Amino acid sequence: MKQAAERKAKALGIKTVGKGAGNSKVAREFAESIKSPGAKAAAGGKATARTTGRGTRVAAGKSVRDGSRRGEFLAPTARTAGSAGAARRSGDRVSKATDAAEVLSGRNSVLEALRAKVPATALFIATRIEMDDRVKEALKIAAARGIAINEITRPEVDRMTGYDSVHQGIALQVPPYKYQHPMEMLDTILSRGQNPLIVALDGITDPRNLGAIIRSVAAFGGQGVIVPQRRSTGVTASAWKTSAGAAARVPVALAANLNATLKELKKRGCFIVGLDGDGDMQMHDFKLGTEPLVLVIGSEGKGLSRLVQENCDAIASISIHGNAESLNAGIAASVALYEVSKRRLDK
Repeated sequence: MKQAAERKAKALGIKTVGKGAGNSKVAREFAESIKSPGAKAAAGGKATARTTGRGTRVAAGKSVRDGSRRGEFLAPTARTAGSAGAARRSGDRVSKATDAAEVLSGRNSVLEALRAKVPATALFIATRIEMDDRVKEALKIAAARGIAINEITRPEVDRMTGYDSVHQGIALQVPPYKYQHPMEMLDTILSRGQNPLIVALDGITDPRNLGAIIRSVAAFGGQGVIVPQRRSTGVTASAWKTSAGAAARVPVALAANLNATLKELKKRGCFIVGLDGDGDMQMHDFKLGTEPLVLVIGSEGKGLSRLVQENCDAIASISIHGNAESLNAGIAASVALYEVSKRRLDK
């Protein structure tokens, strides 16, 4: 029975390596969890495998290092002003030059990412892992989504996630995010007949803030986020997870030069409002609601840069009571988006 289950799991695409892999609890659990024909097909039964590093086996067309599927994920490339027009014409999306494939580890983190539909190229499970409900659900979701499932030795998981990582025998590989061009994103919003509400970020380096902002944009009727090419976080696995799935619905655009992008957005009819503690108006007094709007959020420590402020049509602040001196970027964005959303609903 055990051998039959393992043969079935192998045929469905699970790969095992390392000492003890033949006595695979993961393979048996995986085989037993596949019930529907759709899940069986998603598991990719005829995929071949190759060996990388020190024995890690991955499905053909995937790499432990870069996490790319041939023909599906673009290689990381720098976004320059000279290439912007070509990217818009071709409809291609690019990755930030600093972005690379990431590895999420830990049972809760991996399961939350899979539930949130974070794009993933491979799920790695340690041999002889203790099968709790989280691992079982992670296997089922990965199979249903067609994510390669690879059983590797625990030392391999250590090397993949870092020796100081508490990986609990499970890791998920996430590819670089593919960004839109800012004007392409605006065109898409307008083509849907929507009134643009976009958040642009200036100097936000914490991916959790980005994820929280993406989530708030989705909650308050926004349609997109813009991040600059340099001195800014990108859409990492941490940002995906913090967004609670909103990153699958809210596009993020990459600006080669944020100031040039703001100028172009103004030419296209958008009103640019920057958030700053020294703003000349309060967000709760903000009268704009129906106009195409771009909210620019700076970092909690440095705020908006001088050039960005110069390219804003107005600078607004948020009233703070008590002893708090400032709000972090994620909270500030949520408050501002709520105020705009309330104005739009009132009208």
